[in-house]
Amino acid sequence: MSNSKLSKNWLIPLIVLVLIVGLAGYRYVKNQQQDNTLTIGISPPYAKLLQTVADEVKKQGVHVKLVEFSDWQAPNVAVQNHDIDANFFQQSVFLRNAIKQTGYNLHAFAIGSGSHVGLYSKKYKSLEALPENARVVIPSDPVNSARALILLDRAGLIKIKDLSNELSTRQDIISNPKNLQFLEVEGPQTALAYNDADLIFGFPHYLNMAKVADPKTALFLDPVDKKYAILFVTRQDHEDKNDKLKTFVHAFQNSPEVHRILDQDFGQGMWFEGWK
Repeated sequence: MSNSKLSKNWLIPLIVLVLIVGLAGYRYVKNQQQDNTLTIGISPPYAKLLQTVADEVKKQGVHVKLVEFSDWQAPNVAVQNHDIDANFFQQSVFLRNAIKQTGYNLHAFAIGSGSHVGLYSKKYKSLEALPENARVVIPSDPVNSARALILLDRAGLIKIKDLSNELSTRQDIISNPKNLQFLEVEGPQTALAYNDADLIFGFPHYLNMAKVADPKTALFLDPVDKKYAILFVTRQDHEDKNDKLKTFVHAFQNSPEVHRILDQDFGQGMWFEGWK
């Protein structure tokens, strides 16, 4: 057999072997990357905050992909469908109601930060100054709508049947002395109504994002209630490979930079540590 034929007979198996080894190596690296990549669904106000944490845990070998959602339903759908590992946008009352409505297999993996909410007005300097038939903007989703009604009750503007009912509706109003006129909009849109409405139920981060009002100028603020802290939510059967989410949560809860950004995005004194 000639040397050229002999070399060809060896060359083909060698090329095949190199391809097999290369493919196996590629798959190994890809699987390792997937095992160390954490995907979290968020609402836009938390993008800067969680990106800061993502940058910190990257030094520990955890790669984080943040996926922004514009509404308050899709993040739970994505977790339920295994499209993402976790989400960070909802508090415990919202989560309980979502599970009740959908039957999704979700649970709170860990607790993040929470914030005050308040009643804001561009036109009036006090609640007493609100006129008859004042237009009041509140969120349209059941949980935050109820939270707004509870806050209006505490502020003395209305009375509802049961302050402990976390899903109170406008049908539960038993007294409305000023005959307030309610307009429901999606939660993030309440801040955009600040310039036109007589009174709004406002979230500090959305007020800051819209640049319409200082969150500290509320005519009435709610007290700290840790059931309204934002949660890291996963499926109950979620396997936290290599403790990626655990590492992320630990960084979130202990990072001085996170505190700085919360002060910046929500306002000093306008947020609290839900895990303490």
